[in-house]
Amino acid sequence: MAKVKKTTKNRFFRFIKWFWILFVTGLFAGGLIFLLASWGAFGDMPEYEYLENPETNLATEFISSDGETLGKLYLDDNRTPVDFKDLPKNLVDALVATEDARFYDHAGIDARGFLRALVYLGKKGGASTISQQLARQLFVGVRSRNKVEAITQKIKEWVLATRLERQYTKEEIIAMYFNIYDFGNNADGIRSASRIYFGKEPQELRVEESAMLVGMFKNSSLYNPRPSRNPVGTRNRRNVVLAQMAKYGYIEDQLKDSLQKLPLNLNYNPESHREGLATYFRMYMQRWLNSWVKENPKLDGEKYNIYQDGLKIYTTIDSRMQKNAEDAVEAHMSKLQAEFFVQNTLERNPTTPFLDLEDFEIDNIMERAIKTSDRWRVLKSQGKSDSEIKTSFNKKTEMIVFDWNSDSFEKDTIMTPMDSIRYYKTFLRTAMMSMEPQTGHVKAWIGGVDYKHFQYDNVKQGARQAGSTFKPFVYAAAIDQLRYSPCDSLPDYQYCIEPLKHGNVEEWCPKNSDGKYSGNNRTLKNALANSINTVTARLIDQVGPGSVVSFAKNMGITREIPPVPSIALGTVDVNVYEMVGAYGTFANQGVYVKPVMVTRIEDKNGTVLYEYVPETRDVLSKDVAYTMVNLMEGVTQHGSGARLRHSFAKEQTVYKEIMTGYPYELTNPIAGKTGTTQNQSDGWFMGMVPNLVTGVWVGGEERSTHFKSLRYGQAASMALPIWALYMKANYANEELGISKGAFEKPEDLSINVDCTKIVEEMKQDLDTEDDLEGLDF
Repeated sequence: MAKVKKTTKNRFFRFIKWFWILFVTGLFAGGLIFLLASWGAFGDMPEYEYLENPETNLATEFISSDGETLGKLYLDDNRTPVDFKDLPKNLVDALVATEDARFYDHAGIDARGFLRALVYLGKKGGASTISQQLARQLFVGVRSRNKVEAITQKIKEWVLATRLERQYTKEEIIAMYFNIYDFGNNADGIRSASRIYFGKEPQELRVEESAMLVGMFKNSSLYNPRPSRNPVGTRNRRNVVLAQMAKYGYIEDQLKDSLQKLPLNLNYNPESHREGLATYFRMYMQRWLNSWVKENPKLDGEKYNIYQDGLKIYTTIDSRMQKNAEDAVEAHMSKLQAEFFVQNTLERNPTTPFLDLEDFEIDNIMERAIKTSDRWRVLKSQGKSDSEIKTSFNKKTEMIVFDWNSDSFEKDTIMTPMDSIRYYKTFLRTAMMSMEPQTGHVKAWIGGVDYKHFQYDNVKQGARQAGSTFKPFVYAAAIDQLRYSPCDSLPDYQYCIEPLKHGNVEEWCPKNSDGKYSGNNRTLKNALANSINTVTARLIDQVGPGSVVSFAKNMGITREIPPVPSIALGTVDVNVYEMVGAYGTFANQGVYVKPVMVTRIEDKNGTVLYEYVPETRDVLSKDVAYTMVNLMEGVTQHGSGARLRHSFAKEQTVYKEIMTGYPYELTNPIAGKTGTTQNQSDGWFMGMVPNLVTGVWVGGEERSTHFKSLRYGQAASMALPIWALYMKANYANEELGISKGAFEKPEDLSINVDCTKIVEEMKQDLDTEDDLEGLDF
């Protein structure tokens, strides 16, 4: 019996001996493995300096003047990091409860979790901590299917996890983990995911929304909540996260049960370069940034990468005003386009969408469009011959095209590429820019009706004839040089400038738009309000075209302007960007301020790289500038822009079909000018209140794409409604601070602007709707 006890005791001591031998050996082996891994025996390891600042691709972010994200620039990673303080508690709780319940108790490796995974072969959960998962995301990469490589990867994760724990706080590790993860659908990092899936910033996430996003950490490709992917599986996974939160006491069981019954309630907002707010402006800024980084390198001489370096671009755009502008364009252009389609059916116009063109002229337009298309460029780069490429333009193919009548503004169809070119040329285009004249800050920018399908930016890239919106430059020169008053008058009968004068080869005898002449004297205020060409011709003859060109140049028109009399009627091509800047001179008491889009640029660490310096110059005296404003107030009070204030014959067809939102009945002081070019190819409206100048242009891509008559094709029908809808929406939001007051009048004004006697004369011009046609040339 004693011998048995002794044998048992010896076995016990032998067991203890070997336990400690194996334990110490294991510790030694583990330490050796850690040491070898840190030396790079299992593959290169990042340097400590890299651990201090791990490189991740960060998108450039465009931020509005009211603090909203307008959009981002990125190639692969749409990532904008957030600090731990910007993460809601429920989001952090959901992560810890689901991925690493003992996160706050370990130093990178969870021994209990590792033993559990080892004993149960992973059936009761894995052993990876949040720190290890972060290490894999940052430095190791996708888990190898080769078992040996997978083991070495795991060892490297352990080493890096412990390093991360020494280098960063727990809060910093959690923030890094949320910022690094790819949630799918261009949602890189928690901020993009929150905005894309729920249309809000992370700190605004509700418990169930946080649970869904944390659930996606398991596999964002599998647990994708979009209706076309896996919403059921994603909801089930979200409910698992909610259950974990209840298990560890982060939420009550009763709340868990109620939240698990909720649908996902996605508010899907894709963030892409062709969608979202201010798309045309963002693409202009992309070009601007490409130029800026060339001239402003880093300290080491390298160029900033606008897609990966996480620059923050603080813009002047106001997201609320931009939204108002986009809504106004959509509301009016959809109705205007519908009427344009009615008038340009094949039955009414066999050459639709073109007017007044011969077949060979249409063929030339189409040929030019083919050779400037993306399809031609791509096939040409593939070595295709011209004949092969042209043949491909006549083969029917499936495509998605723009359509105002669809909720998504797109429709699936089958047509030839040639037919699609013609189809797109039937659409009217638009441009709109809004600016604060005192600072030059651009508040809204719209380059077209839909960037995804019409990528040409008509604000800056495009230039079209200005029509009567150019006349204020002529009037400004006359008032400045000849000291004319709005109350001074000139005769309204056809006026000719003789040959060889002002650079003319032949005699120039412009007609009034309606071909009629009153034969009476008209005050300058009446003449500008009703766009009387004969009076404008007399004025440019008196001051000379060179003086008008000089004024226009000083007010920001950079395009070449020939010093000939015909420029008085707006034959020169200009763009909306320069016209808004120029009109801002009138509203800003004669001081030109160059339009500004960016106030500052910061790098990812918040270091300021750029701050703008205003570019200004004195062009007009305060007296002349105020007089011009007074003249243009006459346009909206009694002239071609009077639809803003007064109601005319609402039963008229034109109002029902295209005058969106009419009557506007804006009663505050407004100065403005309409402009319609020959054959109704272009419609302009320049509108001003004391602290906001806005320009709108509407027309076809081709000048031969236009309305047949002035009833629909004049500026007051095409462009003015967009301005009116935009301003009404701005006034509805008092936080925007858009002025309803009068323009500031200079003390001791030296020019007489009190022309009360002409009011009745002007009103006589507005008796019927027919009288309004032709007044805005």
